[in-house]
Amino acid sequence: MKSFNKFYTVVVLLLISSSIVTVTGCKKFLDTQAQGSYNLENYPYPGGSGPYDQFIFAAYNDLRSFNVHSQSFITASSIRSDDADKGSTPADGGANAIDMDNFPVQPSNGFCNTLWTGYYALINKCNTTISQVVNNAAIVAPAQIKDQTIAEAKFIRAYGYFNLVRFFGRVPLVDTGISGNIPQSTAAQVYAFIENDLNFAAANLPLNWDPKFVGRATSGAANGLLAKVYLTQQKWAQAMAAANAVMTSGQYDLSTTYDKIFREEGENSKESVFEVQATASAAIQTANGVQYAQIQGIRGTGVWDQGWGWNSPSTFLEAAYEPNDPRKNRTIMYTSTATTTYQTIYGENLPVGLPNPRYNNKVYTNPALRSSYGNRFGYWMNVRILRYADVVLMYAEAANEIGGTANTTAALAALNSVRARARNGNNSILPNVTVTDQALLRDAIRKERRVELAMEHDRFFDLVRWGIAQDALQAAGKPNFNNSRDVLLPIPQTQIDLSAGVLTQNPGY
Repeated sequence: MKSFNKFYTVVVLLLISSSIVTVTGCKKFLDTQAQGSYNLENYPYPGGSGPYDQFIFAAYNDLRSFNVHSQSFITASSIRSDDADKGSTPADGGANAIDMDNFPVQPSNGFCNTLWTGYYALINKCNTTISQVVNNAAIVAPAQIKDQTIAEAKFIRAYGYFNLVRFFGRVPLVDTGISGNIPQSTAAQVYAFIENDLNFAAANLPLNWDPKFVGRATSGAANGLLAKVYLTQQKWAQAMAAANAVMTSGQYDLSTTYDKIFREEGENSKESVFEVQATASAAIQTANGVQYAQIQGIRGTGVWDQGWGWNSPSTFLEAAYEPNDPRKNRTIMYTSTATTTYQTIYGENLPVGLPNPRYNNKVYTNPALRSSYGNRFGYWMNVRILRYADVVLMYAEAANEIGGTANTTAALAALNSVRARARNGNNSILPNVTVTDQALLRDAIRKERRVELAMEHDRFFDLVRWGIAQDALQAAGKPNFNNSRDVLLPIPQTQIDLSAGVLTQNPGY
């Protein structure tokens, strides 16, 4: 594999609270500019995108935060589902992790508090950016740049609130600097706020950016996330329209093979609608990266000490694939046994005796980069937040729910385009779906979402919005799951105490 520096040495200016931190770093594959960083040629903004980058880059940087996209996020969005088990050793993570896997989650659970504080810190960075654009008269910029910067901040803020409302339900809505105790808004109010932010973002973000700014939010990312927000609320017509806006934008397609999507060289491909950008080098191994891959990496010794071994694909996910679906082996990496030697996607023989029988193959890192960076833990691996196939399957689901001959035809075409990419020219597998009965087609689309997006943090939320979480999770060996309680996490008791009782607990806790 030939690799290229993605980022040259840069001066990184990260706005954290009111301080600026200076570090250096570089990346692989494309000559692009790191989010949360400037080089000496484009600060404050000659040749860059605008004078507000120092503020919006702080929000992008928070997307890499441990409290936003690492341990707690992986546990709450994936390990709670039927697609994954906690993995690692039985006691690893203590009650915080074990309760997420087996239910119920206690209000004292530290992971809940981490999610709460992490996402509100992210939202605060977005609010700070908007305030600087609106109120800082010392910065002069064209109206288009101002609107574009606000749109970026609103996109990231909407993403933060979307995760918060799916995790906790009723949460405080904060659109200025956080101060005082703010009561919770209803989920409906939060969703309306998210929709307003994303509609503004979709109208004011560019279709694409100069390659030096790869990974910054686009109108396609805003419409794609908006489609998921609508789908979650069963607003089928709006979801279909938002997904269609992405599909007709000319920016994305299914040309990237499924195998390549999750490799480092597959980052920011035509499949990518939005990714969290991560950076590493031999000199700066972790400071500009994200711990996402390490937490799920192989837990072993020597060269196989690549992570914590969390988020292990379950036997229930394993059984969900159709015969010979190549997505199965690209998603599930098997530990070698006394009788069978398994290999990584790079041809390395996997050892016998690892703690997990299965690992998440979508976060397996390139050994050449591990060697080059002198680091086994994959901090450079981007986090795929929204893929084009997800948008296409959302379009299919919405079209089928609306119904009618034309929409059924459209749903089938969208569904089968994803299957065609997966079979990669092998017409002996994954035949086209042809059913036109709405209920049967619904089942086919749901099954396709599961295998296409496996281990990508959608499954739990899909089960909840489909209303089948209790049946699915209890059938998958999680008998403690109670639909009247466990579709939401508890409001962290720490936050209730800090609010002096302004915040109230979710039902059942």
